[in-house]
Amino acid sequence: MTVDDDRPDPDALLAHLREQAQAEQRGRLRIYFGASAGVGKTFAMLQAARQLQAQGRAPLVGVVETHGRADTLALLDGQPRLPQLPLRQVPYRGRSLPEFDLDGALERLKGEADPLILVDELAHSNVAGSRHPKRWQDVEELLANGISVYTTLNVQHLESLNDVVGGITGVRVQETLPDTFFDRADEVVLVDTPADELLTRLKAGKVYQGAQAERAGQHFFRKGNLMALRELALRRTADRVENDVQAWRSNERIAQVWKTESAILCAIGPGDEAESVVRSAAQLAQQLAVSWHAVFVETPRLHRLPDAHRERVLRTVRLAQDLGATTAVLAGQEPATVLRSYAREHNLSKLVMGRGEPRPWWRRHQDLATWLRTAASELDLVQVGASRTQRISDDLTPPLLTDPVRYLKATLACALVAAVCWPLSRLVASDNIVMLFLLGVVAVAMRLGRGPAVLASFLSVAFFDFFFIAPRLSFAVSDVQYLITFGVMLAVGLVTGQLTAGLRYEARVSSEREARARGLFELTRELAGALQVEQVVVTAEQQLAQQFGGRALIYVLDDDDHLQPSPAQSSHSLAEAPDAGTARWALDHEQPAGQGTDTLPGSAWFYLPLRAPMRSRGVLALRTGDGGTLMLPERRAQLDTAGRIIGQALERVHYVEVAQQALLQIESERLRNSLLSALSHDLRTPLAALQGLAETLSASLAEQAPQDRALEAARAIEQQSLRINAMVHNLLDMARLQSGALKLNRQWQPIDEVVGSSLQLMGSALARHRIVLDVPATLPLVEVDAALLERVLANLLENAAKYTPPGSEVRVVARARQEELWVSVEDNGPGLPPGREEALFEKFTRGHNESHLPGVGLGLAISRAIMQAHGGRIWAERAGPSGGARFSFAVPLGTPPAVPSFDEDESTGANAGGAL
Repeated sequence: MTVDDDRPDPDALLAHLREQAQAEQRGRLRIYFGASAGVGKTFAMLQAARQLQAQGRAPLVGVVETHGRADTLALLDGQPRLPQLPLRQVPYRGRSLPEFDLDGALERLKGEADPLILVDELAHSNVAGSRHPKRWQDVEELLANGISVYTTLNVQHLESLNDVVGGITGVRVQETLPDTFFDRADEVVLVDTPADELLTRLKAGKVYQGAQAERAGQHFFRKGNLMALRELALRRTADRVENDVQAWRSNERIAQVWKTESAILCAIGPGDEAESVVRSAAQLAQQLAVSWHAVFVETPRLHRLPDAHRERVLRTVRLAQDLGATTAVLAGQEPATVLRSYAREHNLSKLVMGRGEPRPWWRRHQDLATWLRTAASELDLVQVGASRTQRISDDLTPPLLTDPVRYLKATLACALVAAVCWPLSRLVASDNIVMLFLLGVVAVAMRLGRGPAVLASFLSVAFFDFFFIAPRLSFAVSDVQYLITFGVMLAVGLVTGQLTAGLRYEARVSSEREARARGLFELTRELAGALQVEQVVVTAEQQLAQQFGGRALIYVLDDDDHLQPSPAQSSHSLAEAPDAGTARWALDHEQPAGQGTDTLPGSAWFYLPLRAPMRSRGVLALRTGDGGTLMLPERRAQLDTAGRIIGQALERVHYVEVAQQALLQIESERLRNSLLSALSHDLRTPLAALQGLAETLSASLAEQAPQDRALEAARAIEQQSLRINAMVHNLLDMARLQSGALKLNRQWQPIDEVVGSSLQLMGSALARHRIVLDVPATLPLVEVDAALLERVLANLLENAAKYTPPGSEVRVVARARQEELWVSVEDNGPGLPPGREEALFEKFTRGHNESHLPGVGLGLAISRAIMQAHGGRIWAERAGPSGGARFSFAVPLGTPPAVPSFDEDESTGANAGGAL
């Protein structure tokens, strides 16, 4: 048994040095981690801050939530006081909410030697309008600026445990943070409190106050929930500590296994007992509740196994993977050395292996278990027995019976060397002839492997003795010194053959790895220049067909989320084509299907979803001549990587098209807004002049001839000029809204006054309709721009009057609902075009069959822009099953100022429930 070189990997060492240099420029993050609220995380964080203050280093308090807890408040405000950063007031829905001041913290701590800040509740969601939506993103920016942070976190806020916690407690936590941020923390301090003690604290009012504490005790703070959350927190902390231990062992290059976790390594052998070993390892891992790994070490001898035997081993590896193991197929000369290195690298303390056949006494030193007991004494060896019918010798079949052709070739090669040397024996010394025989052994080892090289070594000694040592043509030796020559020749031949065969195996493995890497490189290079989906499909199909020696077809998602077959599929007959249903199943479940999988394993095609960062973009269908190719872990890994590369290329092309369309739309909008602005400005002056002239002419004719037809024409000109002027105003308003030049003049207004003003403004347009008002006078005030809100209502009323017949009813309803004031305008007309409710709010969009009606389709677009400026919303829907349309808008309710009360007869505004 040989020992591998344990020197560190230079690339890994350089990567570690780079990471260390980057870490020195960042601040350090300490998380006080607990199972739930009330365990004392904030208290523990403040205690640590007080200890630092006593040592002369006073951290800045950025934000600390005491939740009314007296002990925490006393620790925060105690003397001497900790320096505190004032909170930033953020306006939200008419109120001002306190938030952590990120810019203030950066400015306050800028230039300090070792800055440290306390930021409570890491998973908190910031108020809309803050620079970052989440507080952990604020903390990330602090760390990037070299500022260390102390913070707190509950286990239910981890994203990976969100579903688990929801299933336990029945409460879905909305505020979460990525586990990757938690894992990057420099320190995690577990703050643990037993469930009974936490319930006692809750009853004493030390967690929540009053009714909130009672509600918490009835729902979230039940003993079973708290025990389960505590277990989750302990396990998550243990995982974190295990990662820290692994990182320390890697950085310090500690080879020996530390038994900090009873993790299991299962050694899969080539014998029939391999499946029993895997199942036993899975049961042991389940009983110990630990993770486990399963590896198969492929030596040169095992690499020459028959295909059927090799596929059986690979099925065993797949079985281990299905049972939850982390699997790997490793290449090496000696299984024991590879297993020892793998166990030390992953800190696996228990090795489960088969017992195998007993060896003869002269070969017991080669036994795997014997070698591991000596060279890896820190490992706990667990040997699994099997029935006699299941066992197979780990020597497999004797080499001479496995491939007789190779050994026959080795014999012929030695005979050829002897024939070449025979005429040279009179010209050169015997020492040189020995070199020629050794050269033949090297050639045999390079071409035929280790076993034939061993045979060639013995045959070379025999031929040299028989043909070139006196007396010739006899195995008798006249000079005893030739015995030393024979021994040295045999030893050198065996060692040379072994080393050469090993190098040949390593070269073949390296060549296969290089071929896989080259294939992925070529695929990436070719796809990098693809700008269309068709180019990606054709390139990927050609590359994969070449690399895997089969046929490859790619299904791509269209805009309607349907899989479109590859154009190359038309060249396949219906019987040989992939199954579109199986491809759809693989896409929907994001799992491989078909050949070599557990889903339709009898299929001739292998289906792989093409995953991308945002979503899966299609399915790869691959058909190879050798079904076992896809079972090889290294080939499967290559295919999975190729699938991700293709998926990313498809997603890149998709977003290139989206970006081009967005750019075209932006340029179109910019040109349209410029035209709108220029047109509206240029038309306003002549329209104003035309309107003034029309009014003057109408007044003059009214005095001279009240019944003259010229007066009617003048009044018609006046009405049309007013209509065109309104259109120009719409164009100008839309241009202002798009450019962002519109400024709101917010005032606290009663909605009934706004409704009344709008009705008065649209009196002439609504003269032939019945108006019904349902606007209670008790509605709260809203902070709006009254003129703009009147414009919205006027547009909705004009829209109702325009598209409903005379005599129809128009209903205006206002209600206060869920922190919003809703106002709707309903009619009983023909209703809305089906499926176009949202499209009606786009610019220059109108309904069906309306060419006889005036307008340019800007009223609803302007209304939506005004509502968005107010932070509200507007939408359209059918008024009821009998038809009609309902246009509604909602504005946020704030906290209105106190107003003096008036007598009912002094109040003004629209009448609730009245009709006009």
